[in-house]
Amino acid sequence: MAVWAIGDLQGCYDVTQRLLEKLRFDPAADRLWFCGDLVNRGGQSVETLRLVHSLREVSHTVLGNHDLSLLAVAERTPEEQRRVNPDLQGVLFAPDAQELLTWLRGQKLAHVDRKLGWMMVHAGLAPKWTTQLAEKHAREVEARLHGDNYRKLLKNMYGDGPDWSPRLGGIERERAIINIFTRMRYCSPRGRIAFEHKGAPGSQPPGLYPWFSVPGHAPRDLKIVCGHWSTLGLFLGHGVHAIDTGAVWSGKLTALQLDAEGLNVVQVPGRDVPAPAPKQRPPKPHKPHGQRRHDGGHNHNGQARS
Repeated sequence: MAVWAIGDLQGCYDVTQRLLEKLRFDPAADRLWFCGDLVNRGGQSVETLRLVHSLREVSHTVLGNHDLSLLAVAERTPEEQRRVNPDLQGVLFAPDAQELLTWLRGQKLAHVDRKLGWMMVHAGLAPKWTTQLAEKHAREVEARLHGDNYRKLLKNMYGDGPDWSPRLGGIERERAIINIFTRMRYCSPRGRIAFEHKGAPGSQPPGLYPWFSVPGHAPRDLKIVCGHWSTLGLFLGHGVHAIDTGAVWSGKLTALQLDAEGLNVVQVPGRDVPAPAPKQRPPKPHKPHGQRRHDGGHNHNGQARS
């Protein structure tokens, strides 16, 4: 038996199949952990979603920002849905769309296996969060997402603020939690996320740190596996194993064995498509609370930007 964590699929069905073949994945014995962002950009999102859904009894999946964006767009009118890219339309207008989307909405923001010694998230943790706090906050949002009032959450989750504070309540608290779990890369020691900076470490301005190496961060009693940050590449350090290696942009799709004695990484080539030139948004001036944009890192069609 082997337990494998797999980085961001982003609609790369053929690549995912090649990786499973290379792993000699046996659903009767092996288990899979998917780090989120199952869909978008790869051109085969509905096929990829169907594949992961078919493996649901032998896998765990956490939600990424692209997955949440798909769920949000699915609640809009058909006219609005036709404005998103064809890859996402392939999911939205598929005959089995309702089954796939209902299953996707039922997934977690964080998966924890304390016996195995691992936590899986899509992007990262706030500097002051222990793994216990992170799990607690994930369950808060999951309860809303899995409940009857999920549409209100999906409609109002957009926005770069507010910064995390344990004093937050309501939708602002849920938005801050979602942003940490699904959009975190760089942050300040106080936990302010720098959404506009997406390059490799060393490209960020002074005062910002990769989320996993912020000075004074809370101790973590579990190893963490995550995706989301393709420009970081394969990163193993600080108790963190980041495995989004840009399969959708001529990189590789990476699997990490979680129950191995030593380090066991398996990779296959990704799509033969060059990554777009990075676009850094200029830093925004701080605005009084309640006046920030609420687009959740999405464009006007509701598609996730990163």
